[in-house]
Amino acid sequence: MKKILTLIISLSLVAVASGCGSKAGDAQNAAASVKTKDTITIAWYPNESGADLKNARDELGKVIESATGKKVEHKTTTDYIIAIEAIANGSADLAFMGPQGYVEANAKNKKVLPLVVSSGESGTLDDAVYFSWLNVRKGEEEPYKSGNGFAIDNIAGKKFSFVSNSSTSGFKVPSAGIVSYFAKKDKYKNLTVDDLLQGGKDKFFGEVLFGGTHQGAAVNLLTGKADVAAFCDTCVANYVELSTGTANKPGAVYKVKQGAAEPFNTLIGKEFTVISVTPVLNSPFAINTGTISAEDQKKLKDAFTSDAVTKNPKVFLPSDSKESGLFKQKTGKEKFLPVEDVWFNPVRELSK
Repeated sequence: MKKILTLIISLSLVAVASGCGSKAGDAQNAAASVKTKDTITIAWYPNESGADLKNARDELGKVIESATGKKVEHKTTTDYIIAIEAIANGSADLAFMGPQGYVEANAKNKKVLPLVVSSGESGTLDDAVYFSWLNVRKGEEEPYKSGNGFAIDNIAGKKFSFVSNSSTSGFKVPSAGIVSYFAKKDKYKNLTVDDLLQGGKDKFFGEVLFGGTHQGAAVNLLTGKADVAAFCDTCVANYVELSTGTANKPGAVYKVKQGAAEPFNTLIGKEFTVISVTPVLNSPFAINTGTISAEDQKKLKDAFTSDAVTKNPKVFLPSDSKESGLFKQKTGKEKFLPVEDVWFNPVRELSK
């Protein structure tokens, strides 16, 4: 896992230092002749498609409508691939997607580029990360303890739940981390990511499940379908609260909070322990520059990065808010920042 952390941080610094890539310039030049449709469609991953996040989606829709004068249509989805294909083929003009999904969409269509990402707590890209967790049910963490910390040696042979193989923090990062860790052992020196896709007696995992969403992977864990599950902090933040330990540190225990919406409404009080934590580059709002004009691209970028949006409590929830949302203030410095395609090269490197 430490190798993955080092890779992400080091390559991120290189990417930021590289500045604007030629891909962005080429796409924007091509966009000069594009006429934006009367309706701008924004695609959402299954994680953000639930009823509990409708107000958050609608508020961002209002930002887009106000900036462009166009009507906004929300395309909620039940599968990562639907959202990725939609932004790549132009049936969606914008999409909020994980870094891996963005990389896949960009590979399918070079006109798909990042518009903005949310900053870190510093208000910059330096700490613009969220966290990929490996988790076990509370009370079952003992086999994973190692000295004063935790180790993942004993996940081998277990029932394991990923999110989707197009998920950055729910598959790409944890699978790369698992292979990197176990390949150092003679027994697993030839282990590959493909070996983690299916379970069985002769496989690395006893059984492999895909939750479809981060919420689904967490439910797989809490209902006993999986012994270990990968999901991220931000995608379950609306449903759980820290019970003991330090947030985003191995050993932290989280509990499903009172009033949690579906699919956690029948799991109130259930707890899980985080045994591994890896930072992941923040998720972008991606834009199809082949369907959005250069003029509207600028309007959207200006709107997302404006003080009005930064200070909008329906976009960036106040730190003490009990509402469900997509983004939440912790320091008060959080905001949207422009980002270039090259910033996501660390994620591309994980596939090599």
